[in-house]
Amino acid sequence: MTEAFIFDTVRTPRGRGKKDGALHEVPPVRLAAHTLEAVRDRNGLDTSTVDDIIFGCVDPVMEAGSVIPRGAAFEAGYDFSAPGVQLSRFCASGLDAVNLAASKIAFGADDIVIAGGVESMSRVGMGMSGGAWPLDPSVAFPSYFMPQGVSADLIATKYGFTRDDVDAYAVESQKRAANSWANGYFDKSVVPVKDINGLTILDKDEHMRADTSMQSLASLNPSFQMPGEMGGFEAVAIQAHPEVERINYVHHAGNSSGIVDGAAAVLLGSEEGGKKMGLKPRAKIRAFANIGSDPALMLTGPVDVTNKLLKRAGMSLSDIDLFELNEAFAAVVLRYMQAFDISHDKINVTGGAIALGHPLGATGAMILGQALDEMERRDLNVGLVTLCIGAGMGTATIIERV
Repeated sequence: MTEAFIFDTVRTPRGRGKKDGALHEVPPVRLAAHTLEAVRDRNGLDTSTVDDIIFGCVDPVMEAGSVIPRGAAFEAGYDFSAPGVQLSRFCASGLDAVNLAASKIAFGADDIVIAGGVESMSRVGMGMSGGAWPLDPSVAFPSYFMPQGVSADLIATKYGFTRDDVDAYAVESQKRAANSWANGYFDKSVVPVKDINGLTILDKDEHMRADTSMQSLASLNPSFQMPGEMGGFEAVAIQAHPEVERINYVHHAGNSSGIVDGAAAVLLGSEEGGKKMGLKPRAKIRAFANIGSDPALMLTGPVDVTNKLLKRAGMSLSDIDLFELNEAFAAVVLRYMQAFDISHDKINVTGGAIALGHPLGATGAMILGQALDEMERRDLNVGLVTLCIGAGMGTATIIERV
């Protein structure tokens, strides 16, 4: 099989996913086009050589619909021969787009592919695409449907994480993100978003709160206690996990991922395709996997898929130099570190979605680029990128520098 190489990664800054957020004025197709333009211009890419453009988008409806990567290619001025396709595996969509690109390259179907994702959460709200999972009892009942935040609190309760634990993790995420920006760790991949006049709209992640402290977080009330207790979802959680007598509600806006707008793109290709374009590979996709996991816990898929992926790749945890796990909720990462006895010094070292935000369809591609940039800065060789996923799933990818 042909090896799939990563030649470049780019992302927009993340803008607050509200009407007063800096990127609210930018339609999602424009956000996606912005990353395509950056990939082309940074690499001198002849867009007629692009075999496919694969983007994740969790809510591909309204102005985010109609195969958004194809529309973005039009807006970016790509050659008409460059096709597009969109996919959704909820929060892992952007990483799955990269994995699908790697599959097509490995099979020999494509030589140059751009993969990534986009989500404009201020313009197309989370859940706008609807679906049977939360709404149809024939699906909701057997899957123990509950809001993700209740599942996160169930994980914290089941595995013994206190309010202080999750808040301390959140404070550290903010510190790491602020430090990364202050020291230029994101400069390599972040491309400022500009308007039609060339004026910068946003050049830095907008969701961060560098002054976050244990004291400021202590003032926040739990976000998911009301749906848990009043909405009946705690009873659902206990039905699925009767070993839990009651849920300890510990998550709130300050230790959960931020709602933001953003887009990301990863340029991948075969060795031959890269040589033709004069591209130098930075890393290769070594292995990837998906898995279904407990739908009530919902967010423990990264543990399950990591076990599956390492087994399939013939690797062990000691082979991984750096881990990147999307910070959907603090307890997700705490459980992962607990399950594998991973030091916090090896995971999410430049801050995560609690500080930076989680633009659903784009996050997987963003954190892959984040991991690669940091591997290069630290001169590390192997990284593992993974995300938890709604309805109980997990996706993970191992990348290796070349």
